[in-house]
Amino acid sequence: MTPDDVKQLIQAAIENSEVIIDGEGCNLSAIVISETFEGMSMLQEQKMVFAAVNHLIASGELHALAIKAYTPEEWESVKSNYELGM
Repeated sequence: MTPDDVKQLIQAAIENSEVIIDGEGCNLSAIVISETFEGMSMLQEQKMVFAAVNHLIASGELHALAIKAYTPEEWESVKSNYELGM
């Protein structure tokens, strides 16, 4: 399991999402941006992202995944707070 594998799983599960993965090994963080999150609570957003990788967590391949989920509008207002290696 690589960070790119996790990114691809999340993108496949959440339509039209942009996913930024940071970290290495089995401890990662993910920023997920999608219109799908419009009107959802933070808990609903996180459950949706975790559902995409739950099998990796259950198997122990992924130990921890910190999630920040945003709509595109929310992302525009907070992205300057992140130092991204893009």
